[in-house]
Formats: sequence, C-alpha cells, structure tokens
Amino acid sequence: MQVTETQNEGLKRAYKMVLTAQELDDKVMEKLKEAQPEVEMKGFRKGKVPLPLLKKQFGQRVLGEAMQEAVDGAMTQHFEDKGERPAGEPAVKMVNEEWKEGDDVEVEMSYEALPEVPEVDFKSVKIEKMVVKADDGAVDDALKNLAENAQNFEDRKKGTKAKDGDQVVIDFVGRVDGEAFEGGSAEDYPLVLGSNSFIPGFEEQLVGVKQDEEKVVTVNFPDEYQAEHLAGKEAEFTCTVKAVKAPAPAEIDDDLAQKYGSDSLDALKEQIKERLEQEYAGASRAVMKRKLLDELDKQVDFELPPSMVEAEAKQIAHQLWHDENPDVQGHDHPEVEPTEEHTKLAERRVRLGLLLAEIGQKAEVEVTDAEMTQAVMEQARQYPGQERQFFEFVQQNPQMRQQLRAPIFEDKVIDYIVELAEVNETEVTKDELEKAVEALEDE
Repeated sequence: MQVTETQNEGLKRAYKMVLTAQELDDKVMEKLKEAQPEVEMKGFRKGKVPLPLLKKQFGQRVLGEAMQEAVDGAMTQHFEDKGERPAGEPAVKMVNEEWKEGDDVEVEMSYEALPEVPEVDFKSVKIEKMVVKADDGAVDDALKNLAENAQNFEDRKKGTKAKDGDQVVIDFVGRVDGEAFEGGSAEDYPLVLGSNSFIPGFEEQLVGVKQDEEKVVTVNFPDEYQAEHLAGKEAEFTCTVKAVKAPAPAEIDDDLAQKYGSDSLDALKEQIKERLEQEYAGASRAVMKRKLLDELDKQVDFELPPSMVEAEAKQIAHQLWHDENPDVQGHDHPEVEPTEEHTKLAERRVRLGLLLAEIGQKAEVEVTDAEMTQAVMEQARQYPGQERQFFEFVQQNPQMRQQLRAPIFEDKVIDYIVELAEVNETEVTKDELEKAVEALEDE
C-alpha cells in the first residue's frame, strides 16, 4: 500500500493511503485460498472448488474484510516504521466514496502523535517529607473523644429540669384522633434530648420536664412518614417522666479499652498512637506528592496533543460546574465552556499524566490483579446489597477498569520516583501538617 504524508505540523499528522485494485484483489484471493480447503460445494469434493468459482460465489463477502485488514495492517506498519504512538484513535475515512470494484481504494488517516517525553534525572529532584509523631497530648485527646462517645448517663437530683443533651426515661402512649395506634407506646424508653431520633418537635417539648412529671406532647407526623395511615396527621403523646439523667463521659480505664476491643488501656493507647500516625503519614504523603508533581512540572516542558488538553479542560469545567450546582444531578444543562484557567490546569494534568505514564512504562510498573481486585472491592462497598452487580459492571466496562487502575498506577510510579529522589524528612507539628493539607485543598 502506498502511504503519502499530507500533514506534519507540531503533533498533527495526516496521510493518504492508496490500496491498488490489484493489491486488494490479491488480498481477496489470499483469503479465498486460506478458506478453500474447508469449502464444500455441490459437484466438487471438499477443498477442490476452483478459486475462480469461489471468487464468484464469495468474493463480495470477502472484499470488505480484505479491505479492512489491508488498511489496519498498513496503519500498524506505519506506526512501527515511524516509531510513533497516536494520542487517540486515528480518524480514518475513505476518500473515493463512490468506489466500485476494480477501483483503487483511497483512504485518509489523521491523528495527533504522542510527544517525545524528556528524561528526568530523579536524583536531582529534591522534596520535603513532613513527619508528625503522635504525642501523648494527641493520644489523650483521642481517648477523651472515645470516652465521650461511650458516655453513660447518671441520675440528676430529683426536681432538676431536663436539659438538651440529657437523657429522659419515659413511658409514653401515642394517640391519633383520640385512639391509641400500633407502635405508638413504650415503657422505660431512654431518650436523649437533642438526638433527633423522634418525630420533629417531640424532643424539644420535653426540655424542662422533671422526674415524675406527666407531659402531653403534640406533634404532626411528616407528610412523607413511612406509615401511610399516620402521614401528615396530628398526634398526642402522653409521657410520664420516670428519670432525668445527665451525660457523664465514661472513665478512661481498662473497662473503656475493653469496650473498644482492647485488652487494656495501655494497649488501647498504643492502637490509637498507631492509627494517628497512619493518618499523619497519609496526609504527609498527599502533601509530598503535590510537591513532587510541582517539581516535575517545573523540570519538564514538551508539546501537548491539543485534543487531549481540550478534552481535559472540558472535563474540569464540567466537574467544577456540577460542584457549584450540586442540585443538578444529570447532564441536561447548558454547555460549559472552559476558561483560560481550566485550560492551564488541563495542560498541567496532561503533561504530568504523559510524564508519569512514560516513567511507569520504562520502569515496567504494573498494577497486579490483586491490587485491582482490592480497588474493586473498596468501590463495591459503596453499593451495599449490589456488590455482585458492581463486580459484573466492572468486568464488562473497560473504561471503568481503567478509572480504577489509573490512580493505583500513578501512586506506584510516585513511589518509584520517591525511592530515587532526594527526600528530606522534617519533623513538624500536627497543626503545621493540617495547614499544609488545607493549602492543598485551597489550590
């Protein structure tokens, strides 16, 4: 097949490819010869049907397949000879649309080539890694939070009025139109005021009650209430207050530790310390990764495929629009035009994406099946009861698999670079680390 270059501007490429009628005919005959041994036809033994008769009978069926194989083969050979990779699927169209058998086939192919990505001397890359130790103060604060979450309630002095946050122990009977209704009564029910666990307006009316007091609470069931026969109706609850209790944090001792699955308070402290330092390490890595990407972005500069930048800018603009308009769930909205800022961010993302992909390929970084399975399982947890359907969806959707694979691959490439770069560890406070993380979110 004859291939002639018609465009070579920056990364844009275009070629005219001519498949002569003779080449196409030869390709058709080649395919018919391959099939000949298996063909049976009346009047001939299997495999003995003459090629001219096969061509007359099956030539038209084979023609399209032969043409497609010839074009695909020419494209593959072209990329091998040029040593280029297209940034996306090449655009291929037939020029002589009124083609008929016996004519040459003329095809135009155009694409954007992936750029040459420059080498980076990783040993010259210097990055800072923030290190935070979980001190006794942080562990004590975490223990206090655990104690508050495991709080008990202790009886208040008789005659004390119930406050928001107190627990009242009540017997109650609910009535609609003067009739008690199923599920509307209970005895010795412990209700924390302000917990919003009852119908809206119920708990507020019990603020100020005392032990042994009887209180009639009047509320309206919401219009969307799950029990249709009660939805939107007014109800009266006769409540007898049997106790008023104040919240009291649990004691920080071995009993508290055992509530949280530890053998002793010391063991719980050690677990808390490990968990805190894991959290700090995760935050520190996020900060270090951003600094590393900033440094790489400064070190490399190369031409970017315009279509990739345009697509990324549109994606960024679209996502930010939805962030600003959270009530719009679908995509039935005016087209969002990318701004100069969106395009600038897109250029950074595309440049770094191509760079990391090149580094990963040369370093033979791979995402294992186990890592992919773990990623799918983590995503599947977001769809309780539908895990199996999610797994099947991922298996049938290459784009979804790529979305799950991409961040794993990127993190492994980052790890590879960090091993070779000059990393300076600096011990900082938790507040300093938090400020660094906040700065990332503000950018």
